[in-house]
Amino acid sequence: MRDSRIIRCTYYLESEIDPSAAAALLAGEQSSGTFVPVPGESARIRERHAARVADVRELGRVRPSLPSRHEPEKVRAAIATIEFPMENVGVDLASLQTAIAGNLFELGELFACRLQSVELPDEFVGAHAGPAFGIGGTRNLISDASRGALIGTIVKPNVGLSEDEFRLVVRELALASIDVIKDDELMTDPAYLPLERRVAVATDEIAKAEQVTGHQVMYAFNITGDLYGLRRRYDTVVNGGGRCVMLNIPIMGLPALELLRSFSSVPIHGHRAGLAASMRYPGLGVDYAVWQKLARLAGADHLHVSGLGSKFYEPDDEVSRNVAALLTPLGDTITPLPVLSSGQNVSTPGPTFDAVQTTDVLMLAGGGVAAHPDGPAAGVRSLRQSWEAAVDGVTLEEATRSYASDGDLHLAHAVEMFGGR
Repeated sequence: MRDSRIIRCTYYLESEIDPSAAAALLAGEQSSGTFVPVPGESARIRERHAARVADVRELGRVRPSLPSRHEPEKVRAAIATIEFPMENVGVDLASLQTAIAGNLFELGELFACRLQSVELPDEFVGAHAGPAFGIGGTRNLISDASRGALIGTIVKPNVGLSEDEFRLVVRELALASIDVIKDDELMTDPAYLPLERRVAVATDEIAKAEQVTGHQVMYAFNITGDLYGLRRRYDTVVNGGGRCVMLNIPIMGLPALELLRSFSSVPIHGHRAGLAASMRYPGLGVDYAVWQKLARLAGADHLHVSGLGSKFYEPDDEVSRNVAALLTPLGDTITPLPVLSSGQNVSTPGPTFDAVQTTDVLMLAGGGVAAHPDGPAAGVRSLRQSWEAAVDGVTLEEATRSYASDGDLHLAHAVEMFGGR
């Protein structure tokens, strides 16, 4: 009897053959089919385990997006919906990823193949813990963070700092009453500044700063590295007083994230370094809307979405869709915290709030904090002022004049430094 629990995927495809035939080829490759009949492929197996093409919508003829063994002038583009029986993969994330986003990208008949969406059965979603902290749990671990956008930054320079230099950077940022400090994705466990020493120095400086400011600061320590040492690096952070760990999810893989979630007692900051290799080109790979679902099920509490007005490739409307995808309920799992990064400064809260209509975000501003002419504390304050203005419907120009009239020039100096939209 065929499994009624269906995993429904939507793909953008390009093919020289009829799109329905191309979709059937994909469905067969990723389930029970082979390119030639084999003795064991019985009617029973096809009925119970074959993926089925539910719908094909042809879009017209286009130039091929991807190279293949031959190069036609034009191919036929289409949107295909394919249904996979859940029985084929069970509730395992790696098996799911292999089925819906595995060998299919190599099929020579396909001149584009991109997984645009996935709908998962309730039983599959319910089998995974999802985030342990998410938005609310993260806010509870940071002082005065019950409302408003969270403000964070990245330790810069991202690599090469000596222990003494690192100490001074963390001290200055912690005294600025920032909400979150994080390692850069490139900073792992180098011999010149090992993770163990970073944890000792950062927790010491944060504890001292909290005695002065009364503001709790979260530091996300990067524990990306070999899988065998994942638990050891995690223990180094938590036993040393750390309150958050960070993982480069595309590099480590979803199973590593789910393993970390199984024993972590602190939030997991999910970085997306490497994701663009499978996401950037519109004719190939996996859409962010799909990836974030899998990363959420695996247990990420925070997930990077790029940023509006950023230095990276995604246009603002795509970043807005990324945020909306993260905030869309997924079964009974906790909602993760969207992380905005790359080129964030006082000019971006206004457009960001207009686009996403929420302050349930973490804005990571590197230069927007550290490069403020009045220092990091002024950088943090100016970002908070810009967010407050955005929420209140006040333009950045109006807010700048208002604060300046009261003698507070932090926002004005930030606008002079970074410009305004």
